[in-house]
Amino acid sequence: MKFDGSVVPIIDLTPALTGDEAAKQAVAEKVGAAARSIGFLVVSGHGVPAEIIERASEASRKVFDMSPAQKARYRSTDKEIYRGYFAIETGNLASTIGEEEAKPDHREYFNIGRFDLDLDDPYFTSETAKRLFHPNIWPDADVPEFRQALIDYYHEMEKLAALLMELCARALHLPPDWFADKIDRHITNMVVSNYPDQPEELEPGQLRAGAHTDYGGLTILKTEDKPGGLEVQTSDGRWEPVPIVPGAFIINLGDLMAQWTNDEWVSTMHRVVNPPRDQGVGSRRQSLVFFHQPNYDAVIECIPTCAERAAPKYAKTTSLEHLEMKMNQMNDTPKFKETEAL
Repeated sequence: MKFDGSVVPIIDLTPALTGDEAAKQAVAEKVGAAARSIGFLVVSGHGVPAEIIERASEASRKVFDMSPAQKARYRSTDKEIYRGYFAIETGNLASTIGEEEAKPDHREYFNIGRFDLDLDDPYFTSETAKRLFHPNIWPDADVPEFRQALIDYYHEMEKLAALLMELCARALHLPPDWFADKIDRHITNMVVSNYPDQPEELEPGQLRAGAHTDYGGLTILKTEDKPGGLEVQTSDGRWEPVPIVPGAFIINLGDLMAQWTNDEWVSTMHRVVNPPRDQGVGSRRQSLVFFHQPNYDAVIECIPTCAERAAPKYAKTTSLEHLEMKMNQMNDTPKFKETEAL
């Protein structure tokens, strides 16, 4: 584990993939330490092929390079359905924490939900499922390679999320597979965000992405080292940059994981800041974000090993009920609409 002057640790996952039980537990303890202290970590040695990351990045860039008229073809016609393309300044992440006067985020983004639904499984065909698993909108007519590139990337993120959740279980001194049956039919959304160059200054108080916390279990972020990047808020209120390590992913915990662990682990405020004024041109930044959310019927109650240390703070709920609760805290936001996007 390295710190490189940052409050966010850098952890090599190689021993968790190739090592013995002791090596895996050692990595898990590092993950747990990060989860308790800052709720963010950077992971290298994750095993995701570089070629799959690059294909997803290149295909996504082509989508955002399309003309406004082309991109408009891939907007959902139903405001209740969070799929497809969303234009610049149509999102407002700071509003998710009650900042009613927050300015809209200076970004555009494309949302993808689960696509590999087993229609023989009642889990994917129930009335609840029909409200969650909407068809994706793919820009096949203009960027045909986008669909397969993002599907391949999504599958790799599923594998990495499963490994991270195993490490979380080990860090909490649970059986390694404790989370497995709670995430095997997850309801994860993936968002690709584009932060364009800023040749002109934005409105006062406007950011690329306003301060917020994520809602779910954990977030896996792949981004670029460009001026104007991700910052995390420390416990004493300072804003610190999150290190960008070539080939590595940034991981952060969401509100659900904090509640699941009885707040032993933290879901930390973060934001994406603007580039310095003299670096606005050439600061375009793209992020691929996997918002890992457990199965919609997964029971969320104080994890047993956490309950041994303190009385549970939260009533039993489910993954979907928790998500719906978070969404209902927002004004004028449709249920089930996932708005978090780095």
